Formats: sequence, structure tokens, C-alpha cells
Amino acid sequence: MSLPLARLGVPSFLPVDDGRIAYRDVGPRSGPPVVLLHGGGLDGRMWGRQLAALADRHRVVVPDTRGHGASSGADRPFRPHDDLAALLDHLGTGPAALVGLSMGGRIAADTALARPDLVDRLVVCGTGIGEPDFRDPWVLGVFAEWARTQQALDADGWVEAFLRFVPGPTRTADEVDPLVSDEIRVMAVDLLGRHLPADPTVPGPPIEFLPDARALAPTLAAPLLGIVGDLDGDDHRRLVADAVAIVPHGEQATVPGTAHYPNMERPAEFTGAVLRFLDR
Repeated sequence: MSLPLARLGVPSFLPVDDGRIAYRDVGPRSGPPVVLLHGGGLDGRMWGRQLAALADRHRVVVPDTRGHGASSGADRPFRPHDDLAALLDHLGTGPAALVGLSMGGRIAADTALARPDLVDRLVVCGTGIGEPDFRDPWVLGVFAEWARTQQALDADGWVEAFLRFVPGPTRTADEVDPLVSDEIRVMAVDLLGRHLPADPTVPGPPIEFLPDARALAPTLAAPLLGIVGDLDGDDHRRLVADAVAIVPHGEQATVPGTAHYPNMERPAEFTGAVLRFLDR
């Protein structure tokens, strides 16, 4: 299957400690920079529907986090916000607007707090700031199924559990555009094919996020837009609302008829909300 980002060709690479970061860099070099940060289990291809509209006037950088996409894995703990800061320093693109979904949103927020000189504004989708506090039985059930299938070496079961986030807790898979589900499946399968450790039952090197991010959130200088699908799980909608409330300059946009991936299900509405925020 040819995913939207595949049309951009091969990525460039930045060497970092213990590996390399893959990234695409498109749009006018003189345009205001925007960085798109993918969700966990996926890669930069999830932003394919945003590229044309954003790259018309913006320089758009789309990295793959370590352990995802074309980036290398990690043999020891690493901090993804440090990787992102190294990439932005290398490209000379700061201050930039960071747009992140789920895990990518957490990386974006960590970067904005740790390196405010690199961030002009911040968009987080389906997540908040700091360690997420998951309470929703539906989400906890998905996590439990992930753990079970991982221990059972059941790759197909792991992917099927992952795909539950596409419709969310209130829809069936049949109610989602099959192209969106298929694209997410391809990225998740590619993740397992490229980055599965020798023994999947043993936890790999941990990702180290900014430990005091939530405590630092009231000091965030950059304006923040929180985006959420109205069909996403209770926890994800709460995390976005909390992030908007805790920062000095926060606002929220809700994309109707979508769950955890509004940028893929309703790209016009999602991209429109981002562009309006960037243009202010």
C-alpha cells in the first residue's frame, strides 16, 4: 500500500547518540517552520493528509521517533525531546510550531518546556502534558490486551488491540473509513517488522520523558492548542482539557465524528484548526 508520505521519497538522517533520526523536510525553506510528531506505534506517514496544505506556506519537518519508522532503535534509554531539540538545532528551524498527536504531543510539550527557545507555539492532540493518568476501563483493557499479546508473542493480536484506538470506545471498526484503518495497520505492522526486539517479552530500553513536565506546565510560554476527537476515550479527552486549563495561554478545538486520529479521519477540519492557530 502506498501511504501519503511515501510520495516524498527517502528520508534524510541525523546521527544522534546510539542511533539516527529519520526525517522529511518539505515546503519553502523561508516559510514558518512546523514540526509534525507522530503517535506511538506509527510513524511520520500518519501526517500525509496535512502535508499539502501546510507545506504550501510553511517549512514542514516530519521526523520518526527512535524505535519508529525509518529511525533506528535504541540500545539504551533515551529522551525523545532531546532528539527533537538536536534535530531542530541541526536544521536551524527554531523557533518552530510543534504539532504532536498522542505520544508525539507529549514529546512536543516536553520540548517546549525543556527548550522554550526552539518552540513558537504548540498543538497537542489526544494527550496532555506530563505522565498520563489513565483511569478509563476501556483504555486499561486495551493496555492489558497489549501486554497479554506481547507475552504470548501474538503479533496479530497486538495489532488488533492497537487498532481499537481507531474507532474509539463507542464505534465499531466498520464505522471508520477502511483506508484510515488500513494505513494505521500498515504502520503498526511495519513497526513490528523493523523494530521488534530479539525477545519481545522483555521490555526494551525505556523512553525517558521530562519528569516534571506537569509541574512546569504553568510556566509554558508558548500558546497551546489542544485538539481532541469527540469520540475519543474519556481519558484522552480529559487529558487534553487538563492541558488547556493548566497552561497560561491554552485553547481547545474538538473535531466531531472522530476518535484518536482526527488528522486522518477529518483532515480538513483538523488542518483548518491548526492553520487558524498558526496564522494568529
